[in-house]
Amino acid sequence: MMFTHADGNPVLELDDQQSWQLLEATKHGRIVVSVAGEPDIFPVNYVTSGRNIYLRTAPGNKLAQLTINSKVLFETDGILSDEAWSVVLRGTARVLTNSAELEAVEALELKTWVPTLKDFYVEIVPTSVSGRHFQLGEQPEREI
Repeated sequence: MMFTHADGNPVLELDDQQSWQLLEATKHGRIVVSVAGEPDIFPVNYVTSGRNIYLRTAPGNKLAQLTINSKVLFETDGILSDEAWSVVLRGTARVLTNSAELEAVEALELKTWVPTLKDFYVEIVPTSVSGRHFQLGEQPEREI
């Protein structure tokens, strides 16, 4: 993706639209949960729909932790030879249980990465999103 950096600045703060462009074009990320002040991070694959994030999971720590504390962080990024980017989303996660919601998310055809049963769908509704785009290169010389 092409992003225009002003004044030769190698770091560009992305707006909401640019951040969502990257979120929608990517299928892997990490969800951060926290219980009793102890953070945990899990790699996930996901889809977006209606500016929400959807993922699948099995019973275990990730599912238990996000049901105890629904406030989560979600991060995705990309690195190419001359550029990189990162998008961080803060939001509220919940396990979908309503049959109409489950039917809608199943239509998104979110496939699991590994051949395991992942019967729970999780929706993350964002409260904020921020992103950065980086032009990669060597560190400049210090001015004396």
